[in-house]
Amino acid sequence: MRSKSTFLRGSAALLLIATLSAVPAYSQKVVTVAVVGEADTFDPMVSTKDIVSQVTQHFVETLYTFDGSWNVAPLLAAEMPDISAGGTVYRIPLREGIMFHDGSMMDSGDVAASIMRWLEVASRGKGIADRVTSVEATGPLEVTITLSSPHSPLLSLLAFSNSAAVVYPEEIIGETIDEVIGTGPYRIGEHVPDLYLQLLRFDGYVSRSEPSDGHAGARKQIPDEIRFIPVADPNTRVEGLVSGQFDFADALPAESYSRIEGSDIAEPLLLQPFGWPVWAINHKAGLLTDQKVRLALQAALPIDDMLFAAFGDERFFLVDAPLFPSGWVWNNDAGVEYYNQNDPEAARALLDEAGYTGQPLRILTSRQFEFHFKMAEVARVALEDAGFTVQMDVVDWATLGQRRNDPALFDLYITHSPFLPEPALTSLWSVTARTGWGNPEKEAVLAEFTAETDLAKRRELFAELQRMNFEDVGFIKIGGFNALMGQREGLAGVPANPWPFFWNASVM
Repeated sequence: MRSKSTFLRGSAALLLIATLSAVPAYSQKVVTVAVVGEADTFDPMVSTKDIVSQVTQHFVETLYTFDGSWNVAPLLAAEMPDISAGGTVYRIPLREGIMFHDGSMMDSGDVAASIMRWLEVASRGKGIADRVTSVEATGPLEVTITLSSPHSPLLSLLAFSNSAAVVYPEEIIGETIDEVIGTGPYRIGEHVPDLYLQLLRFDGYVSRSEPSDGHAGARKQIPDEIRFIPVADPNTRVEGLVSGQFDFADALPAESYSRIEGSDIAEPLLLQPFGWPVWAINHKAGLLTDQKVRLALQAALPIDDMLFAAFGDERFFLVDAPLFPSGWVWNNDAGVEYYNQNDPEAARALLDEAGYTGQPLRILTSRQFEFHFKMAEVARVALEDAGFTVQMDVVDWATLGQRRNDPALFDLYITHSPFLPEPALTSLWSVTARTGWGNPEKEAVLAEFTAETDLAKRRELFAELQRMNFEDVGFIKIGGFNALMGQREGLAGVPANPWPFFWNASVM
């Protein structure tokens, strides 16, 4: 769809100045945001990339969203749904007077058609499509979703901005959407791929009236413009921030904390705990379809060394086995004995059992998230010591996003995610995800987990899922980490968030 060339290579500082000089003059209230790269689609239904979520949340919206405590709250829905006693029928009232960017008014037909498309094209939607009996417009401003069996994560799925159930005008809905039209507080102005994306205030926007709370409540439209500037090199994002070129910079390297803290222009913003880097494993094709080889991979990884190489400071990482950190309701110790073995001899024995004959283990990674690359490099050395032949495929993040959709092109890649309030939001659990992890035992427990509404029972079932993940090596949590961002001194209205948003932002 768009050029995938990376931005800012070579003489990064000089190119940054040249690039910004090519951007049209800003209006009075503009917030400039340096991000890791280009959003390769503006249709968040079809993407699980954080950069897509971060950008598109400003111009497309979902029925529900999350407040600052990660509770589900209404957004385009007028209020929380009326749920039947059996938990299978959701009647969702819609807000009146919501305008799309093309001037048309949102109604139940738009919402029903959008949810149906989400079930067909979005990875998270496809994961529950077999449980959805119908999606109907049951009134001009009411939609009813009927399930064949209860699905406790449904509202969290409808609230998530990643692989998102956003609402489009019914007239533009198809397998692909060339021109995205949303209801958000900003609309797309000018887009020059790999240079900038200009978002302009949408004058027809009707904000919710509740106080701002996380993504919920009022979206005040304080800036006239928001400009997202793709800056692939993390050090260039730092230099642009401390020189005053950017108001906000995302995904900064841990070692830049002191430089930002010592600046009289910018200040660090540390989000803790943020999330977890993870090895996403290809279960559909290639070397890691063999469980013995997956177990060898897990046994060989030197987790401590990988995290230290990535972050260099214990303030920024935690060697931690459970899939959710201490203090979270989902935290448990099931299967943690498999974590951080750092045992090359055990790995070699497992490879011998598997009959491994030196086929390349293809690691797909990118330097746009430098900590991904550093962890992959440390892992490569350890894996080779354990007997693997390793092939490192280092590409830009947009290319990685393309290649990971083709099971023939990789065996595993490093990605990361914030800790999410509902485990089922992590698509790696689903057999319908691009990595395709599935076995009958896990599928049965996952189905029971997502149907159960009692929290105590759900906690027990999640512990069983965590054990299965370690034993079958569905995916590998590397550890926990804190995320470093930076902002201009005096920037207000941007709370620390995994997907920072700027509709309430002001620069003093």
